[in-house]
Amino acid sequence: MRIDVHDLRVAYDGRTVVSGLHLIASSGEITGLVGPNGSGKSTVLRTVYRHLRPAAGRVLLDGTDIGALPPAETARHVAALPQERGGDFDLTVHEIVVMGRTPHKRAFAGEDRTDRAVVTRALGRVGLAGYGNRRFSALSGGERQRALLARAFAQAPDVLVLDEPTNHLDVRHQVELLSLLREQGRTTLISLHDLNAAASVCDRLHVLHQGALVASGTPLEVLTPALLAEVFGVRAAVVEHPLTGDPLIAFDHRSVV
Repeated sequence: MRIDVHDLRVAYDGRTVVSGLHLIASSGEITGLVGPNGSGKSTVLRTVYRHLRPAAGRVLLDGTDIGALPPAETARHVAALPQERGGDFDLTVHEIVVMGRTPHKRAFAGEDRTDRAVVTRALGRVGLAGYGNRRFSALSGGERQRALLARAFAQAPDVLVLDEPTNHLDVRHQVELLSLLREQGRTTLISLHDLNAAASVCDRLHVLHQGALVASGTPLEVLTPALLAEVFGVRAAVVEHPLTGDPLIAFDHRSVV
């Protein structure tokens, strides 16, 4: 499924946060949102998964205005991993992950064999096989992150919307997560602070700055020294990654622009 955002404007308390935004996430591709803190990335994602209602503009899911769909239907198509993850849920990991099956169930229906199989498979894919009976509140930050990602996978969506999913993950689990997203083949809209991670995993990047879209294209087209200086205020060289051939950003950590 394809996501199209048309002329989006979002406001908080009368203050415009995002304005005039147009972007796409093509079917089956990983599309990244990058930009400095406060640039509007999370706001855009919250609008896509309907946590926020836009002041103007539309979010289209395969051409249908997502705001016109019943919430349950939206949830069958779009799964989100927000940046605000919640806290110490007094639930087991299994109980957290099986929540992802809710959009596919009748009201008050209990879990069945299919649900349990889906949960087991989702936990295995995020490296948490055997964690089902553990308390969610007892997990580390990285384990919680992976459990919530398993919940999104259990939802069996067409579209994944992920807000900084590599937060709290060590390097190994970051690499595993990004590789897993690649293997999914699902339309994925993701925000990332790590520009090198974005360059390696994303098919397309949209760069946001002060609530506006300033660049779109492949990582190689977008991540230029000039843009990095203008938008992020850093000096950097962009070279070819010696292992993958992806753009690799070498930052000058001794000075800023």
